[in-house]
Amino acid sequence: MQEQRQPIQRLDYTPPPFLIDRVDLTFELEETNTRVLSRLVLKRNPAHPNATAPLVLDGEELALESIKLDGKQLAQDDYELGDDTLTIAQLPDECILEIATRINPLTNTTLSGLYVSNGNFFTQCEAEGFRRITWYLDRPDVMAKFTTTIIADKTRYPVLLGNGNRVDQGVLDRNRHWVKWVDPFKKPSYLFALVAGKLVVLADRYTTGSGKNVNVEIWVEPGDVEKCHHALASAKAAMAWDEERFGLEYDLDTYMIVAVSDFNMGAMENKGLNIFNTKYVLARPETATDVDFDGIESVVAHEYFHNWTGNRVTCRDWFQLSLKEGLTVFRDQEFSSDIGSRAVQRIGNVRTLREYQFPEDAGPQAHPVRPDSYLEINNFYTATVYEKGSEVVRMIYTLVGHDGFRKGTDLYFKRHDGQAVTCDDFVAAMADANDIDLTQFKRWYSQSGTPRVTVEGVYDQDAKTFTLTVEQHCPATPGQSEKQPYLIPLALGLLDRSGAELPLVLAGESDTGVTSRVLQLKQAKERFVFTGIHSHPVPSLLRDFSAPVKLDYPYADEELVFLIAHDSDPFARWEAANTYLTRLLLQRYQQEAGHAAAPAQLVAAFEKLLTQDRIDPALVALMLQLPSEQFLFEALNEVDPTRLHQVRQALKQSLAKELRAPLIAVYQKLHSTEPYQYNAEQAGRRSLKNVALDYLAELDEPRITELLTNQYRHADNMTDRLAALAAFNQREGGDQYLADFASMWQDDALVMDKWFGLQALSDRPGALARVQQLMSHPAFAMTNPNKVRSLITTFCSRNMAHFHAVDGYGYAFAADRVLELDKINPQIAARLAACFNRWTRVEPSRRAMMRAELERVARQPGLSPDTFEIVSKALQAGK
Repeated sequence: MQEQRQPIQRLDYTPPPFLIDRVDLTFELEETNTRVLSRLVLKRNPAHPNATAPLVLDGEELALESIKLDGKQLAQDDYELGDDTLTIAQLPDECILEIATRINPLTNTTLSGLYVSNGNFFTQCEAEGFRRITWYLDRPDVMAKFTTTIIADKTRYPVLLGNGNRVDQGVLDRNRHWVKWVDPFKKPSYLFALVAGKLVVLADRYTTGSGKNVNVEIWVEPGDVEKCHHALASAKAAMAWDEERFGLEYDLDTYMIVAVSDFNMGAMENKGLNIFNTKYVLARPETATDVDFDGIESVVAHEYFHNWTGNRVTCRDWFQLSLKEGLTVFRDQEFSSDIGSRAVQRIGNVRTLREYQFPEDAGPQAHPVRPDSYLEINNFYTATVYEKGSEVVRMIYTLVGHDGFRKGTDLYFKRHDGQAVTCDDFVAAMADANDIDLTQFKRWYSQSGTPRVTVEGVYDQDAKTFTLTVEQHCPATPGQSEKQPYLIPLALGLLDRSGAELPLVLAGESDTGVTSRVLQLKQAKERFVFTGIHSHPVPSLLRDFSAPVKLDYPYADEELVFLIAHDSDPFARWEAANTYLTRLLLQRYQQEAGHAAAPAQLVAAFEKLLTQDRIDPALVALMLQLPSEQFLFEALNEVDPTRLHQVRQALKQSLAKELRAPLIAVYQKLHSTEPYQYNAEQAGRRSLKNVALDYLAELDEPRITELLTNQYRHADNMTDRLAALAAFNQREGGDQYLADFASMWQDDALVMDKWFGLQALSDRPGALARVQQLMSHPAFAMTNPNKVRSLITTFCSRNMAHFHAVDGYGYAFAADRVLELDKINPQIAARLAACFNRWTRVEPSRRAMMRAELERVARQPGLSPDTFEIVSKALQAGK
């Protein structure tokens, strides 16, 4: 195994030796030979421990042309040029450094720094991409005011965009033009952005509460402008919500979004110039599903909210990444909840957390919300930092309340506007604003792993009490064998046997009539005694998923069915259904009784859900869906993924047979001919209708085939058409519909991504061979992250049965693709390599094959730090 660079440690943080007051950048854009001129106004940092420390600038793939210090050209002996550093010693305490650099954006397939996509220039600088543009102190605690002048050919690049406000422009010789942008706010280099090319704009105006008029612009390639109306409306809605909810106004003259098809991430919050993956901008009913519309709304809001939680107040170092990401995810989740269905949003968030973050917490890549070390920072844009980080912020919200949280954010912005700070600073603002002690709570930032909360309930008929004994334990994770107790908010209610909510009165308290409350667990084991309970209650625990924990309570099946019917908390109601289904599927897997009929009480509960009108259809759709194979996988050891898939599929088929009549009835009831609109009400009805169709598609009947065919042929929206196509994709004879779909949408890249993704998920024999064949399709490209994610990552991460095929070919395929991608785009290669993270959980024969492929990747000469870190940690899990 090759030697790699040493990990960076959080506790080794030292302030930078120099600060940069101002940066003046000039770009002379050419695809293969861009010249970058930087003028840095430097001053020595008195906070640095060494008053004579040299200036060490970061740089990658740069050709140094010249350096001037205070106007004087430096000779080669005056500086030291390393592989990725430029060191200048004995600088005066204040000086101006001018550096000329040349770069080749056209060959930059990493999509980090300045690169070319479809003939246009784009940048991506988070986390450490700016060093691929020019030599710089590329760290988030160096904040400077940026002025950017862009020079380019006027015909090829008529649109030139940068951070901040456009202040000047003009025409030069040789058909060139220039534009100057000034950002009045200090920012770190990771928020720098530049865009140049042939783009068109959809524009509108937004008036802030103080009366300021803001231009809102979305820039896209010609032909895509009609797909931007939803994104534009989402941006304006986010601006209004942030003012109302948090009192935060936009601070520049123009807010811009630019869409690009080649992008490693979902979007990027560069100050005033957000660069987005086209997936999260372009949508119209014929090409985008309800899920796409919802995703656009959420991601547009997320990046806009970063203007304050990430830009105006940023993170001191990359260990504090969740300071901006966890908080901003919480904010975008709240936004989505306020404008849509709060219950559906919450359940969706929890499902994402459990399917992606919980396995991360239990695997070789486990790390705290605030990591202690990293080898490659790109690998820490994880579900732990984002989704678990959001849950940590939500727990603070639960503890201090709505008004208390607003007091905390007000104090946070008052204290730290214009600063680079830490997670501790955010928690301190919350604690000080609400006069509470959050010292123990901060263990959520420093300890990795998912706590397990075990609850026992004892009813005393004579004393009329119900006692809950609660224990918490967090298992060992890499580098953390012992864990201290967390402060865990546990929301709960108690229901009597008629379904009525009981007053919650703890021993020694007076009755206030409260029927839902939050207990604060602080010890490893605690008891809570509720009084005035006149019959044995059914507890409703962890309401609204009040903490990111795994909950154990010995519910009887009948109690879970009771909660499905009666619980007033939508999340707890869904959780009861999910718990029942999970238990049933795991029992059948372990007992090898996968083909038994669905239990009568489950069929009755589902039939009741299908025939009730008073429940939100979107909630019913979620309650009817079986737990995913990824979720079930995590509850087992020595897993045979093929058998797990078969057990789940058998239950789905049995439910389809038993519920055929009510499923057809609800499908026909909800199969509307009204014109498509994206709103919560319509989307909820479509989701339930298509869940019913998904079940019915398990029945090999002419009538069901007719339903599928009619929906596919006559749908006026992509949500319904894709649902029908997904069903055909699992059936013999479905290829004709897949071919028809491709011929219809072959020129729409995002729609073709859906087509690739469907086939990557196919249950039919030969799935891997089809994926390999699709890699030669004209619409596929290994250099495009969206294509890789839709086809290859989907197959390796979500097609459990075929990826884990007993012949091991799925593992070899994944390893080959990791090695191929590592030479093109290490970030995407590392993310794909994560499909091997849970190799120790499968049964021995598969485990040996997965390990062999991991070792093969690890031995590869020249492996990037990104991929090496993921693979080496995965291998460590087997020792």
